[in-house]
Amino acid sequence: MAEINVTPFVDVMLVLLIIFMVTAPMMVTGVDVELPHADAPTMEANENDQLILSITADGLYHLQDHTFTLEELGEKLPAIMEANPGQDVFLRADGQVPYEKVAQLMALCRMAGVPRMGMITQPIGMNE
Repeated sequence: MAEINVTPFVDVMLVLLIIFMVTAPMMVTGVDVELPHADAPTMEANENDQLILSITADGLYHLQDHTFTLEELGEKLPAIMEANPGQDVFLRADGQVPYEKVAQLMALCRMAGVPRMGMITQPIGMNE
């Protein structure tokens, strides 16, 4: 028989498709934040190297998926910056958060030695 049997190949591909369909929603992690709208160009960044700080509408501070107070972040950020020099930080703040809290977090990052900071916003005209 000179023909290749593709049935096992199709079976394997369908199983992989189902696995990816089930696990894809689980890969979306983070804190639910209603981002403010802004007309700004997109920054190029490697998704694996992103350090994301978030402030939710209820005033909680999050580093990646962990919740901290502002004082705890003040202790953790310098250690993170020392271990990862040159680490860029991206700030996600809910649109309802007072600017004072955002400014405090930005000042904390500067004191911790963050070289560059980006703000994550929702493009104008797009809804989540």
